[in-house]
Amino acid sequence: MNIREYAIQAIRDEAQAVLDLIPKLDENFDNAVDLIFRCKGKVIVTGVGKSGHIGAKIAATLSSTGTPSFFINPLDVFHGDLGVMTKDDVVLAISNSGQTDELLRFIPMVLHMNVPIIGMSGNNDSLLAKYSNIHINVGVSKEACPLNLAPTSSTTAQLVMGDALAIALMEMRHFRPQDFAQFHPGGELGKRLLTTARDVMRSSELPIIPQEMHLGEAIIHVSKGKLGLGVSLEDGKIAGLITDGDIRRAMEKWQAQFFDHTVSDIMTRSPKMVLPTTRITEIQRIMHKYKIHTVLVADEERHLLGVVDHYSCMI
Repeated sequence: MNIREYAIQAIRDEAQAVLDLIPKLDENFDNAVDLIFRCKGKVIVTGVGKSGHIGAKIAATLSSTGTPSFFINPLDVFHGDLGVMTKDDVVLAISNSGQTDELLRFIPMVLHMNVPIIGMSGNNDSLLAKYSNIHINVGVSKEACPLNLAPTSSTTAQLVMGDALAIALMEMRHFRPQDFAQFHPGGELGKRLLTTARDVMRSSELPIIPQEMHLGEAIIHVSKGKLGLGVSLEDGKIAGLITDGDIRRAMEKWQAQFFDHTVSDIMTRSPKMVLPTTRITEIQRIMHKYKIHTVLVADEERHLLGVVDHYSCMI
């Protein structure tokens, strides 16, 4: 075997370990999800060594998907960290063997506080399984490690089961993209979901043209506006919209008579408008649905506030 074949085998072993989790999904998994869903406090994830690293990731995933959670090292519990735990919390304890000494020394403290424990291990007969209110089996037949020693397949199984818990809870909470964005305001998704028309609209030097203006003159105003459009107002309110596409089609239709017509002859009297609080994702949906590149931003009384074009939405 060459180097690449070793890697392929490792991936196959870990992939199989993940697939082998499916038959292990039973009423214990259902009960664990229900317990966390009904939890009025926090989910405290704990584990030692590699399982601890996996636990930290699971806690982060739960927190970012609507389940308040954080990770604590059981060794730190003996030095004051136990103070963060309340009777309203749930503990998710992770150990491949279910016999990890440092973790088991933490369990009596949790039981004394009557905090429910969800154990996650690869041994249904372990002490962790015995003392847990609910035990989730994440056992694997072998590690991807050729010595069957280094935690590889087992930690992958823990990670995937943690994700399965988080996804099931997301569905139960009806967790939406907008909720995700609130927990990830700095990411690209967060920006698109939280940014509104007011944040990106052009509000100065808007190409305003009167309805009675002849199209020959309107061309100049549309060109100067650099938005490919002109907006007509009546009593300060949006009356219509013309685009450079409207102008081209009018020239093809009327040819020599084109210059005899006015803006009112070709303007769209019900242009697509959005409120300044409309989110960018909704504006993108409108543009895609109606195959347009620009929307007008107006208040409830149709007063023009700004213009949002396709490029403004590319954040």
